[in-house]
Parts: sequence; structure tokens; C-alpha cells
Amino acid sequence: MTSLFDQLEQVSLRTKGSSDLSSLGVMDVLLDEEPAIFTKSKKDFTPLDKVTHVVIANKFMVLAMANNVLFRMNLHSPSERNEISLNKYTQGKLTNLFLDPTGNHLFLTFASKSKSTEMPELMYLSRKSDKIKTSGKFRTNEFTAIGWNNMNESDSTTGPILLGTSKGLIFETEISLEGDKFFAPSLEQYWRQVFDIGKNTNTPVTTLEYFQVPGTNKYMIFAATPSRLYYFYGSAEMEEKPVLQQVFQKYLNVSETDIFLASESRLGYSRLQFWSENLIMPNQFAWVTEKGIYFGQIDDLKDNRIATVKDKVSLLPYPKPLYEDYSQSPKYPIAIALTEFHILLAYTDSIKGMCLLSKEVVYEDQYNEAFGKLVSVIRDSRTGDIWALSENAMFRFKVHREERNIWQIFCVNNQFDLAKKYSRGNEVCYNQVLLKEADMLFEQKEYILSAQRFAEAQSSFEEICLKFLKVDEPDSLKIFLRNKLSALDPKQKTQITMLVVWVVELYLTKLEEIRLQGLEKSASYDEVQKQFETFIALQEVADCIRSNKSTIYELMESHGDKGNLIKLTIVSKDFERLIRHHIFKNNFRDALEVLKSQNNFELYYQFAPVLMQEVPKPLVNTLIDQGKKLGPLRLLPALVSCNGELHYLEVIRYLEFCIVKLKNADKAIHNLLVSFYAKYDSKKLMEYLNSQGQEVSLINYDVYFTLRLCAEQQQNEACVKLYGLLNLWESAVDLALKVNLELAKTMADMSPENDLELKKKLWLKIAEHVVSEKNDIQEAMKYLSDLIKIEDILPFFSDFLTIDHFKDAICNSLREYNQKIQALKEEMEEATNSAEQVRNEIHSFRNCFTYISSADKCEVCNMILMVRPFYFFPCNHMFHSDCLLAELEPCLGMTKKNRLSDLEKQLESLNTQSNSDNNSTGLSGMTRRDQVKAEIDNIIASECLYCGENMIRNVDKPFIEDFEYESITREWQ
Repeated sequence: MTSLFDQLEQVSLRTKGSSDLSSLGVMDVLLDEEPAIFTKSKKDFTPLDKVTHVVIANKFMVLAMANNVLFRMNLHSPSERNEISLNKYTQGKLTNLFLDPTGNHLFLTFASKSKSTEMPELMYLSRKSDKIKTSGKFRTNEFTAIGWNNMNESDSTTGPILLGTSKGLIFETEISLEGDKFFAPSLEQYWRQVFDIGKNTNTPVTTLEYFQVPGTNKYMIFAATPSRLYYFYGSAEMEEKPVLQQVFQKYLNVSETDIFLASESRLGYSRLQFWSENLIMPNQFAWVTEKGIYFGQIDDLKDNRIATVKDKVSLLPYPKPLYEDYSQSPKYPIAIALTEFHILLAYTDSIKGMCLLSKEVVYEDQYNEAFGKLVSVIRDSRTGDIWALSENAMFRFKVHREERNIWQIFCVNNQFDLAKKYSRGNEVCYNQVLLKEADMLFEQKEYILSAQRFAEAQSSFEEICLKFLKVDEPDSLKIFLRNKLSALDPKQKTQITMLVVWVVELYLTKLEEIRLQGLEKSASYDEVQKQFETFIALQEVADCIRSNKSTIYELMESHGDKGNLIKLTIVSKDFERLIRHHIFKNNFRDALEVLKSQNNFELYYQFAPVLMQEVPKPLVNTLIDQGKKLGPLRLLPALVSCNGELHYLEVIRYLEFCIVKLKNADKAIHNLLVSFYAKYDSKKLMEYLNSQGQEVSLINYDVYFTLRLCAEQQQNEACVKLYGLLNLWESAVDLALKVNLELAKTMADMSPENDLELKKKLWLKIAEHVVSEKNDIQEAMKYLSDLIKIEDILPFFSDFLTIDHFKDAICNSLREYNQKIQALKEEMEEATNSAEQVRNEIHSFRNCFTYISSADKCEVCNMILMVRPFYFFPCNHMFHSDCLLAELEPCLGMTKKNRLSDLEKQLESLNTQSNSDNNSTGLSGMTRRDQVKAEIDNIIASECLYCGENMIRNVDKPFIEDFEYESITREWQ
């Protein structure tokens, strides 16, 4: 249950918090009651005797009782506990316990009961063992402080540690175990004195702590005495033992004032404790002396001298009790527990909690006689748990959001970064910090920073704008508006539009002022212009401008800012307006550049006709660069509207690009190119027609359109080509004879080879042309061939020509006729002889016979031949009729298979009919049955299965069919 002091403190804090919020201008907000920062709970633990000493680390507790018994318990698992009697190890009086941060290593210090009989002792106890170890090297020194290795996690070795004595000596040593035995006969691996603070005086070392800077070989060492706090910083190599002696080495010849913080004290002790956020390096410390609490911050990267540490140390007075009794002498804490923002001070009969920042008491609790005197308050450095032990009881403290009101303190002290850090979870508090910081910056005339803070805060928009307008700070107002704009939700269209228009107005006004001063080319103008361009390029700004183009354009025109008007159209992607503007100003190249800079290809089709008239070559270059992104068909209006040599050359260049590079096959594109070729370039026209080939179905242009166009332009050679494509060979040769005799010959050669009449007619036209036009008899004679004879061309010659001109040709013709007649006679005689020989062979074959033995076998089934109907071939191969049919059937064509099947059905039907039907004969004198059987024999036995042509045709046929391959493969496996 919370004590009366706790309840009174809660009321005081709530009242104080309310007044602080009011002083900061914070709206009073009624919050749910929160628990006190510190609350305690009594644990169900009662020691067997009065507790005299206690240490806790990593949820492991060791305490010593007045009956000289050492008690150990795992706080995480209270059933794990044991007791060790100290009487069987020493008769000395226990003076202190030292437990490392892991809870694995414990040192016990003993003082002699009689100085003449015994010396001080230091003993070691491992968590894994119940046996206390001692060493002779530890004797003669009364140890008062131990600096543990905070990086050590081993339960068998302590790592390098520091030991401080009552005379100010500092030793370095290391304890190492192997199972339950030590490596060496003594406890320590090595033992070395590394520094002397006392200088032969009885100045005890009350606290020792050292830390290794992460990622480096640098160490920070703190040593406290009752009146001094020493600070050592230096490098050391872990491979060299002793390790920490290397750090102390450089301080051996340094003036003492350079290594400690002094505080006059008549107390025989002081308390030093550190708080760490990451459990590795300390962030702050508290050193409790007679004068008060020295509270300081630590930066492991910067604090390499005691001077830098002193600059960040403040002295806090001890808290006064709620009910102060001035008759009593001042009391000093016997133990402390440090948190991030508070410190718990333990006295023999009470515990007080004080805020380190506000220096106010936030907690006070008294301990009555039932619990006995307070022994210690301990903060577990590993877990952060805080424990308090009295002689007869054990308590645990919980810390509830100790940072809850810290922001107010930082805010009052103008430490706004820290105030914002600790108020970030509370929007109201965080907003008040921002407003106070903004007001302070405004008063200090830091208007730019003030505007940034006002923009982050939630406050009256109009009021802040008026503040900056009154002091004539448009630049600061502009920053405020821009930051406010970035914080708006995209759905807040109206607010965004208002802010965008206002900011644009401010930028335009600023730019206009600089231009009026004649500083348009100055660095300040460029800077403002750059800021403006960055602003209008923002996504939300660009969207707003596109939605309110007319308003923004009118605003820019009112300021006469044509340059930014153009840039704005680019940002808002209003390219059509910009291109029209350039065309209206006759800036056609600029219009083309804008066209190139955007991705709306509809604008190419829209403005290409105008630009083709004015800048044909650059436009065609641009169209070519776009490649397949543009549709050539949609550009036809721009291409057909051209006139003049420069224009048609560029149009031809683009059309050639479409056909050659883009492989365009649209007839309209090809027809347009042909039309330009026909008008302006007959050479390229012929090259194009030849490239398209002679197959009408494969050409890409319209032949009839091209023929008509070429005829109009008197492109006769092209017309000849086209006539040939249309198979109008006579028209092609007729026109070719007007152009070129060789062209006519070429066309005659190209005519169909199988149409001899046509070819003869074409060549006769050529011969007639040669005779009639050139009257060249010798030339005409060259056309005589297998098709054209002398008698064919004689009608073309004049009646007045003498026979002498044709003598040789006529003789050659007669000679050829005679040779052909002789050849025909020889062929006829040879044919007659062959027919007579065949007739003789047929006659002799009718009388041919052979002998068949009863042992002869079928070539297919290897069975006796004569047991079933069979066939015998002149090559002496013999087959059963059914075997031959089975082997031959797969090789027959579909027609023969069907016919054979039909004949077999007919034969089967005839076999079942009467003998009278079978005896009937036809015109051939054969019965119907014999005729069917003869036709079957003709199909099956027309040739030997092995020696006939069928075997030759199937020589490349595989032995195994494809559909049988897998099954046969499996059988073979």
C-alpha cells in the first residue's frame, strides 16, 4: 500500500504539473490518475538473522547475516538457495561483499578482530561452488572497492579487474577457474599494483568502475574516494597483461589536479553509481559526498579528460524531508540507486527519491522498527530492478514512466530537443514544446527557424501568418506555408489550393522585386528561382496547378514572368498550350523541343503538319528518333501536305526509314513513297520496284495505282516493270521496244516458260521491230532459234530483198529439218525391233515351266509349300498366298488395300454360289470367279516380294515402327 508520503507527493505533483502547464500556455487536460513514479512492494522473505551486508546482480542475491552465515538465492527462481557458514573459513569480521554484474563472482572482505593476531583478508566465492577460496597475496591489504569487467560473461574467469584498498592503492588482477580447481596454486593469474591514489595516506578507495569503449581499445576508469573522483582515459592492448596498467601509465607523472574532481568532505565514504542505456557504456553518473550529489553526463567519444567531464557536472543539494526537524544533525545517505532521471537515497530509516533535473523530492518513505534499520538500496545493473533490504525485510521498487513530466523541465530550461524527445508520445505536450520554441526563436528574430517550428505545431494559422506579415518577413512566411503544405492530407484540396496560390504569389513577388532592381542575373535571383522550380515540381503542387491552371497562368501573367509561365506549363504538363505559344511566336524549333520533351504522342500528330512546313529536317529527325512509338499512318496528313524540294526529300527520308528500318507494310505508306519517287526520283523508283520482287501477292504497294501514276509521270521503264507484274507481257514488250531493245528482250525472257506460243509471239514482236525500225537483217537473223524459224520472220522483210540475204539461214534450216527426219526414222526402227523382241519373250514365257519339290518351303513362314495355295516367281522365290498377302498388305497404298478387300469379299461370295453361276462366262471367255481371282493375283503377285520394285521403294523403311518402339524396347530389357 502506498504510504501517506506517497499520496501527498502525488497530489503535490499533480498540482505542480497543472501550474507548470498553465505557465507554458498549455490547455488544462484532465488525465486519468497515474501511479506514482516509485512504488514498493514487500517480498515474502524473512532472513533467519539480522542482515548486515547485501549485494544483488543479474537477479542473484547474496547477503550476510549477523550469525556469520552467508545466504545466496536466485531471485528469478527463489527455490534455488543455499547457506554457507563463514566461521569455518575465518574468524575475522566481514566488512563488505562485492558481486560482479553477472552474479557469478563474489569477493568477501574481512577485518581482523585483533590487529596483533590477524591481518585483513580477501576471499573469493564462485556461484558454481560452495567453497570459499583465499590467497596469501591478498593479505595485508584491506580492500574497499572492486572494479568489475562489465564486458565479461564467463562464469569461470573474472577477466581483468581492479581492486582498491583503504590506503588508496589500486591493484589489477584476474581470477580464473577450471572446474572447481584453480589453474595455479593461488587465486589470481597475475597481481600488479597499477596506481597509488593515497600517496602514503589512509585515503580509502570507495568505488572503482571501468568501461571499454565499444569497437576500440580505449578504456574509461573511474575511482572515487571520500573527497575526490578520479578519471582515467587511455588505450590498452588486451594481449598485454596487466591490461589496465597501460591506461594508468600515462598518469603517473601528471599533476593530480588534472585527473580528479574534488569535493571537501568529512565523511569517511562516498557513493558512485552509473546509469547506462545500453548496459555497455555509461550515459550519466551520480557521486554522493558530504556536500551533495554531483550529477554529470558522459560521452565516451569526447570525454577523454577530467576537464570535459567537469564541464557537464552539476552539484545537487540533498533533498529536505517533508517535515524537517532542524534540531537533528544532517544525515547522509548510506546507499544510492540511480535511474535515468531520478536517484533513490537510502538512509538508515528512510528512502527518498529526487528528480535529478528539477531537484525536487518525488518520493519519501520511512521504515519502522519492525523492519529494522535499512541496510542498502541496490539497483541491478543488468535488469534495472531496484531492491531495498532492511535488517529483517526485503522490498522491491517499480519505476512507472519516470519520464512523464521530464519534458516540462527541459522546456522551462529551453532544452527543446530533449523536451521534444520526452514529450513525443503526448501530442498536446509535444505541441506546446514546439510553440514555446517557435515563440522564443521569433523573439530572438530567428524567423526562418521560428517558421519551421510553427509549421510543425498545431496552432492558429491566421495568427502565425499575421505575426510574420507584421514584421515584414515574407521569406519566413513562405517557409511556414510550404511546411504547412507538406503536412496537409491530399484530400484537403481547398487548403492545398490556397497555400499553393499564396506561395506562388510570394515567389513571383520576390522574383519581380529582384528583376526591378536589375539583378536578374545575380546569384540571389538564381537561388530564389531554383527554390521556386523545386516548389512547383512537388507532386502535390503540380497536381494543384493542373487543377487550377487558369488561375496560376493569370497570376504569372500579372507579374510579367513569361519564363516561369513556360516552365510552369512544363511542370503541369500542359504541353499543348506551350507548343501553341511557341508556334504563335514563330519559335518553331522551341516548339519542336517541347514536343520532344513530353510523352503525349497525340501532340505529334496534332502539330506535325505545321512543323513539317517550317522545320522539315529537324522534325523528321525527331520522328525517326521516336521510331515505333509513332504510327506512320497517322502522320500521313503531315507528309502529303508538303511541297518543295526540301520537303519531299525529308518526307522520302522518313518513309524510307519506316519501310527499311521499321519494316512497315502499310500500302498507304508504300504508295506515298512510290508517288514521291515517280515525281522526283526515277532511279530510286526502279530500285524500289526491283526490291519488292516479282510476286504480286508479296508486294506492299498497289500495282494498279502505281501503274497509273507512272503512266501519268511518263515513267515508261517502271510501267514496263508493272506490266510484267500484271502478266501483260505483250503490253510490256510493246512499251519496252519504245524505251530500250534490251529491256524488251528481258521482258520476253521473263514471260512464262510453259507458254511457248506467247514467247514466240513476243520474240516475233522484237524481230519485227528490229527489221522494220532498224532494217538490220543480220540482227534479225540472231533471233532465229527453236521457237522462231526463218519462215516466221520472212514476212517482215521487204519484197525487194534478194535470196542471197537468207541463203545461209535457209540452208541451215533445211539441214536441221533433214537431221530431225533421220533421227525420227532411227527411233521408229528401234521401237519396231524392241516390240518384236518383247513379243518373242512373251511367247517363250508361255511355254516356260519349273519343278517344285515336296520339300520346298515358304520363304515367309518356312512351312511346306504345297500344304496351302502358293505363288512361285521366276526368281525361284516361293510364298504361301496368305503369307504373301500378310507381308505385302502393309506396303500397299490405301486404294489398292480397299480394292483388295472388295475383291476378297466378292470371291468369298462367288464361292458360296451355285456352280451354274460360276460357269457363266463373259466376253473374255472367263468365269466371274476367275476374273476376280485374276485381279487379286494381279495385285498380290504382280512382282516378287523380295525382288520387285516394292522392296526397292521400302529400302529405307525402319524395321521397327514408331508406335512399336517403346513396347519392343521394354521386351528387350
